[in-house]
Amino acid sequence: IETIGALEARGVGFRSLTEAIDTTTPGGRLIFHVFGALGQFERDLIRERTKAGLTAAAARGRKGGRKPVVTADKLQRAREHIANGLNVREAATRLKVSKTALYTALQSTSAADS
Repeated sequence: IETIGALEARGVGFRSLTEAIDTTTPGGRLIFHVFGALGQFERDLIRERTKAGLTAAAARGRKGGRKPVVTADKLQRAREHIANGLNVREAATRLKVSKTALYTALQSTSAADS
């Protein structure tokens, strides 16, 4: 729709070879805008259904997103490894998690402890 609008601003019309759309005529412009409005309506319906589904899932106690890679047990073991002199990269390697995931888990729990 934006492309057709930019073309019209330059005085260029659009004529579809496969559909009955010809923006050089009033009827063609009407059909084109109706199709655009229907597309926007469909996107809005999808957004509403998605939001309603997420709200219903939350009401049932479901939480969105991935399960945490660093479990509470792994986090505790990571803290022990670090207390015993390992750095975060070495602790992450031993626990078979990425160092980024371990850093994130350590930071989020230390922020929650504050």
